[in-house]
Amino acid sequence: MFLPPGFDQHSTVTSLGKMVYYTADAPPWVANDRDLPTLVFLHGFGGGSSAYEWSKVYPAFASEYRILAPDLIGWGRSEHPERQYQVEDYITTIIEFLEQTCEGAVTVVASSLTAAIVIRAAIVRPELFHSLILTAPAGLSDFGEDYTRSFFAQLVSTPVLDRVLYSTGIAASWGIRNFLEQRQFAQADRIFPEIVEAYLESAQQPNAEYAALSFVRGDLSFDLALFIAQLTVPTAMLWGKRSQFTEPDIGYRLAALNPQAIRALEVIDDVGLTPQLELPAVSIALIRRFLALLK
Repeated sequence: MFLPPGFDQHSTVTSLGKMVYYTADAPPWVANDRDLPTLVFLHGFGGGSSAYEWSKVYPAFASEYRILAPDLIGWGRSEHPERQYQVEDYITTIIEFLEQTCEGAVTVVASSLTAAIVIRAAIVRPELFHSLILTAPAGLSDFGEDYTRSFFAQLVSTPVLDRVLYSTGIAASWGIRNFLEQRQFAQADRIFPEIVEAYLESAQQPNAEYAALSFVRGDLSFDLALFIAQLTVPTAMLWGKRSQFTEPDIGYRLAALNPQAIRALEVIDDVGLTPQLELPAVSIALIRRFLALLK
């Protein structure tokens, strides 16, 4: 396991199964102190995704906040039901996780498609959310684009071939490194062996292909522009300037649809889809700024 010092694994049960999460319960941190405000970190989707994505960031807040960093259902060490995952599955289980582990409204930090799903969860249950800090929140089919018609989505929609592609590419170390280099990071020299190993461990969990293939096929994609005007929870966004899946222009267009809720949008130069892994110190500094802004 790839956990920062003082953090350990716990779990809670959702309607789709056991959801594992990580929290500080040993020195040098205050063990699971519910008197501290809670800060929840939710990872994005992709082959091998897990709470590891935020593990270089969340320890920086463990002295001031009660940290919760779950593996979402179908990812990491959480349960992997054999199903074709839908957006509603994640809206439901994220809400259930917050209800079961948190008291009162909390701040949620989330990335990419998960961040877009969190916006929809906050529209359904705004009382659970104090504020949102989101990295490149996009539904992948925003402003009328149809991700499911892309070549790769069509390729992975082919029965049998989808499993072959997963086992030989998505769940292989060379495939993970190639994806990180070509699509997720702006600078390949920032991809350390530990990052590849952590993604590989998650990708090789039993039944991990179900959630990953649902994501790649586009089963979880939607047009966030159709929902974002309904958001009332104070929100800040940050975006990697070289994010290849969703460029910063998407962020500006989304923010313009709801300036009352979206209080800030910061674009980071020379970084890709996951600044929390590529430039964690910069991400920490911006999250701190947003926490003060959204008080």
